[in-house]
Amino acid sequence: MMLSPLLWKRRIKTMVRYRLLWLNSVPLFLTLLALVIITAFWSVHYTWQNALNDVGSKLSVAENSIDFLQQEQGAELRSFVESYQFQTRLRNHDPDLQYWAEHQADNYNSDFIVVHPVDYSHHLPTSLVKALSLGISRTFFQVMTNEDLKNISPELSTQVQVINKEDGSIEKRGLVSRTLIPIFDKEGNLAWIVDSGIILNNSTLLVDRIRDLIYPEGDLPADNYGTVTLFLDDLRISTNVPLHNDFANKSLNQGRAIGTIVSPEVKKIVVENGERWTNRAYVYNDWYISAYQPIKDMDDKVIGMLYTGYLEWPLLKQYLQNLVEAGVTILITLLLSTIFVHRGARDLFQPIEKIHYVVKSVQLGKEGRIGDLGLDNGHELASLAQQFDNMLDQLQQRNIEIQSASKELESKVESRTASLHEKTIELEQYIKLLKQAQDKLVMSEKLASLGELTAGIAHEINNPTAVILGNAELIKYELGDDAHAISEELDAIMEQIDRIRNITRSLLQYSRQGGIQDEVTWQYINPIIEESVTLVRTGSHKRDIEVEFDFEQPPKVEVNRHHLLQVLVNLQMNGIHAMSSKGKLIIRSRTWYEEEIELGAIIEIEDFGTGINAEQLNRIFDPFYTTKRDGTGLGLSVSQSLLSQTGGEIKARSQVGEGSTFIIYLPTKSEHHQYDNLVG
Repeated sequence: MMLSPLLWKRRIKTMVRYRLLWLNSVPLFLTLLALVIITAFWSVHYTWQNALNDVGSKLSVAENSIDFLQQEQGAELRSFVESYQFQTRLRNHDPDLQYWAEHQADNYNSDFIVVHPVDYSHHLPTSLVKALSLGISRTFFQVMTNEDLKNISPELSTQVQVINKEDGSIEKRGLVSRTLIPIFDKEGNLAWIVDSGIILNNSTLLVDRIRDLIYPEGDLPADNYGTVTLFLDDLRISTNVPLHNDFANKSLNQGRAIGTIVSPEVKKIVVENGERWTNRAYVYNDWYISAYQPIKDMDDKVIGMLYTGYLEWPLLKQYLQNLVEAGVTILITLLLSTIFVHRGARDLFQPIEKIHYVVKSVQLGKEGRIGDLGLDNGHELASLAQQFDNMLDQLQQRNIEIQSASKELESKVESRTASLHEKTIELEQYIKLLKQAQDKLVMSEKLASLGELTAGIAHEINNPTAVILGNAELIKYELGDDAHAISEELDAIMEQIDRIRNITRSLLQYSRQGGIQDEVTWQYINPIIEESVTLVRTGSHKRDIEVEFDFEQPPKVEVNRHHLLQVLVNLQMNGIHAMSSKGKLIIRSRTWYEEEIELGAIIEIEDFGTGINAEQLNRIFDPFYTTKRDGTGLGLSVSQSLLSQTGGEIKARSQVGEGSTFIIYLPTKSEHHQYDNLVG
């Protein structure tokens, strides 16, 4: 069964055997990897340098071969000059000497043999004429124009033509290996110049002879082949570089890359700079390990190149094959060493794994001992196992003692906990009473201060109001019948004075502490609602808030008029403050029904302000909780407390961005208090 990488990772981290396997395998693997890298680097460097050196040496051999072939050319021409037939015709001044000589070229491995009179020396360089005058023959490379070749033989001008496969142009010049031998008369004067030449354009004999010489059979792998090329400037004029992989099945001219050009990089270094070049190069249609050398004429001017090379891919394939073989060998070695270490570690760590198993069992609460490991008594692991078993025995005894002490401690804790629970309940009751007392104290202080303030304001307003009322009645009396002209104005003054007195009377009733206003009485709620609106009308007009009534005629309810008035004022002011600008406040009164049973009255106060989110809605009746910057957080808490004294309750619903509605539930008869002084 194959193990997942995660399982192997966990085993290496937690099991000694696999950690030891890892610790042994990693250095071995790294060592082998480093060996592979070093070997690969050395192999690449050595193989590549060896290949470059090899192709460079073959280029030197090719150069020597050309020198040797030129020496053969010179020897062949000298044999011609020294032949009996030539000497006889020369001494007899045979008029057909030149014609006869031209037809002897094939017999002496040349493309042409010409016997020039001495005046032909005017067509030769001075240095060459000087050497010939001294009796020194010369063999050299030369680029001959098409006209020069045509003067020798019209057939030669056609033989040298090479079609440039890059641009379709025709190269009409010829690269010629030329030999000149001087002939002197009896007086020792230069009389004749014998000229012999081998045309290298479209020639395969020379490059094939050089190839066979420097790449003998078996020198290269079976799927590789060596190539030799002669260039005129950068144009291949003679080569055995194939146009096709199976070029042997093609005709001679179609099977060779004659007419192709060398890469610009090679041309610049070899042709233009006259330097030798050895490296990999893209030759026509494939990469070759190549070497190039300039070909120079008798004036030491670069006129072409000599190239040798062979395919790069077979060499790379052989190198990659060797590298794969080395890698496989290393992997097999690593695998065998890993198996050996794993098997050796398994026998060594079986006792340790048994100890580990017992330790895990004890951690899970199971009983277990290591016992005999099958080792010698003096073995370190046997001694460790014995000490561990003794420790487990002592630990078991300590656990028994701890369990006994724990049971005794639990009994004492339960006893103390029961007593503490009783004290906690008492303390919670005391805290609850203290909180209620604190709430009442805060509310009393607030109402007392507000009562004193409103009472003072009401009395101060009543005094000037009485003066205005007296003067208005005096004016009406003094005018008598003439008062009819301003009767509407006087009536308006009287009406506004009555309104002021009603407001101050409401404020006085709202602010009084103690007395009949604190008694629970039977009341209709609509008049109380209207009185509360009177108290907040100034605030609503200031904010451009419209107050709308929607009254039914609920039944009388048990209510503290003063407390209900305070609650209504508080809820209406909250609604007004929730609407920062123009808005509407709707106040409704309804009969309270549940399951078709009349329970009392309901008052709804609805605003169209910002609304309250769900989290805040759950806390608005908590003391001191407020979202207003200048609020105390006591308004709704105190209002809820006041209504609860007569069995009433406030509930709220709200939608953020749409507004809030507060509903006051007032029972017909309070279930919390019974009063004997109810007023019907």
